[in-house]
Amino acid sequence: MPDIPLTIVVVLCLASLAAGWIDAVVGGGGLLLLPAMLLGLPGGTPAAYALGTNKAVAIVGTTGAAVTYARKAPVDVRLAVRIGLAALAGSTAGAFVAAGMSTDVLKPVVMVVLLGVGTFVMLRPAFGTAPSTEPVSARRVLAAIGLAGLGIGFYDGLIGPGTGTFLVLALTALLHFDLVTASATAKIVNCCTNAGALATFAVKGTVYWQLAALMAVFNLVGGMVGAHTALKRGSGFVRVVLLTVVFALVANLAYQQWIA
Repeated sequence: MPDIPLTIVVVLCLASLAAGWIDAVVGGGGLLLLPAMLLGLPGGTPAAYALGTNKAVAIVGTTGAAVTYARKAPVDVRLAVRIGLAALAGSTAGAFVAAGMSTDVLKPVVMVVLLGVGTFVMLRPAFGTAPSTEPVSARRVLAAIGLAGLGIGFYDGLIGPGTGTFLVLALTALLHFDLVTASATAKIVNCCTNAGALATFAVKGTVYWQLAALMAVFNLVGGMVGAHTALKRGSGFVRVVLLTVVFALVANLAYQQWIA
């Protein structure tokens, strides 16, 4: 591991804490954590080390949040794992495609989709505030496996930012979950995709394990506190955080596309 000043390590740990909280509530913690890693590591460090270390940190916080949700929220763990396995396959395929193409052409499309989603959520105050009382049909389950699993998993492997947020929105729309249940389910799905990505980075040797272990403690605390906050405050609170993260993601992608 490279020599990193103590002040930078402290900043990275605090960023990890905040990212864990955001990710547990509604997804999108990578918007904060990954840029912090890219800026905090010494100049000249290959981006793969930031990505690999980020995954090693994120999987701990995501797992803690998933366990917290599963204990107190009405989560269908079997369904979440089925979607997660599909997402694992999708992210693997996306990573292979990403290796041979520029993802910059897709970023404007993602921004348009996110703006549309944000507008929809703003204009539909009841979206995700309460679960449907109707049983979920097999067709909707298959659609969730295909779109939220394979589709968003593919996006995760291809581009990445905002995957958790997309999962929450897709699960809410397809399965008629409230936003808290959707966030809980998304965390289990994220555990599957993070595990696959981390295994790849570990095999390549692009993980700073000592730094990851320290940051993971803070990410775990943030993730568990975030899950408790979402459970306590309810779907209305999650909706506000969701909109904030959606528009932050749009701004982040716009900056990467046209300014950076």
